[in-house]
Amino acid sequence: MEQKIRAKLEELRKMLQNDGGDLEVISITGSDVQLKLKGACGCCPHATMTIKQGLERILREEVDPTITVTQVK
Repeated sequence: MEQKIRAKLEELRKMLQNDGGDLEVISITGSDVQLKLKGACGCCPHATMTIKQGLERILREEVDPTITVTQVK
């Protein structure tokens, strides 16, 4: 499952990079994913929405419904 998560996150990075941001995978343990948002996304007031309603939602829909994404600062 880790390979599927990493592959999907790599696709999603392009969207963040288009907005001047990026993400870094800190760890993937089973279905728990820890990410650090960087650039414009790291200091954006909507970062929590990006994590939960964006990245986590897509990973749950397209990889596994049990995935939980948390932001590491």
